[in-house]
Amino acid sequence: MTSPDHKVLLGMSGGTDSSVAALLLQDAGYEVTGITFRFYEKDGNTEYLDDARELCRRLGIRHITYDVRDEFRQQIINYFIKEYMAGRTPVPCTLCNNYLKWPLLQKIADEEGIRYFATGHYVQKELIDGYWHITKGADPDKDQSFFLWGLPQTILERMLLPMGTLTKTHVREIAAERGFLKAARKRDSLGVCFCPMDYRTFLKEHVSADLINSGYFYDESGHVLGKHEGYPFYTIGQRRGLGIHLNKALFVKEIIPVENKVIISDNLQALEQNEMILTDWNITNPQALLNRDDVIVKIRYRKQANRCTVTLTEDNKLHVQLHEPLASIANGQAAAFYRDNVVLGGGIIESSRG
Repeated sequence: MTSPDHKVLLGMSGGTDSSVAALLLQDAGYEVTGITFRFYEKDGNTEYLDDARELCRRLGIRHITYDVRDEFRQQIINYFIKEYMAGRTPVPCTLCNNYLKWPLLQKIADEEGIRYFATGHYVQKELIDGYWHITKGADPDKDQSFFLWGLPQTILERMLLPMGTLTKTHVREIAAERGFLKAARKRDSLGVCFCPMDYRTFLKEHVSADLINSGYFYDESGHVLGKHEGYPFYTIGQRRGLGIHLNKALFVKEIIPVENKVIISDNLQALEQNEMILTDWNITNPQALLNRDDVIVKIRYRKQANRCTVTLTEDNKLHVQLHEPLASIANGQAAAFYRDNVVLGGGIIESSRG
């Protein structure tokens, strides 16, 4: 019989990445058990379940289906709605990974007597100064390290990441070469799984009509610039889709939910901030992050990185002093800390100031 140290529980979505992860783990000599979480099913579509089951059947892998739709609705969807209704910008993928998906893998692996657990995430991990750290994946276009800053050592030390050294192109080639053509050709999922396109449509469908009302855009001097469709439909830094045409670029600077006001500025520098306060934070190794001047902070998945110094406040929050001003910081967003390719930790933005 295979020992627990050669067993792995693999999260399988039915997509390309987790399918190839199953192949690679088998090639490496692991006894793989596939598990597919039922998080959210739009219009009752369960094709992803059939795809995961069929792949496991072809590989001779045991498959588990685990229904967590109620938990997902309570922990992720309700949070998503509440944040927008509070005028904040939610980060559902970050919360799902750190507080639902990976902890569930750990819980079920423990129940099944399985040592390791894995997913198809494009990230790697590294042991540095006695602490396991998430590090960036080899494919810069697919790297998902930004979403995993909240994982504790108990999860990091047991996670396997077979996709971390691969590019997406190579992954599709592996699937095709092994005869898994459907997996090789599957489109990548885009955006948030339960509203992959426009979150505004999702809010309209899930929030009472009387809670989202039209209001007014104001400039920084308090002058009315035009009408908006409701403050939850706008985010800090938004430029497109405002419906105001003044022959110059306009940006959302502030959202005031209690007054249903959206403040607009034509000066991007007016949106710049020098400091952030973070709550709900996680630090992998405090000595590698706190009071250092060589830390990079990112508040977006791509195309942004700023040097900063992070300190702990008396009320146990993280103070982030940016070395250069950063525009379009929205309360509710995640901030992830890096040094080179190594994730040092992160948190949720409570506030910012210039």
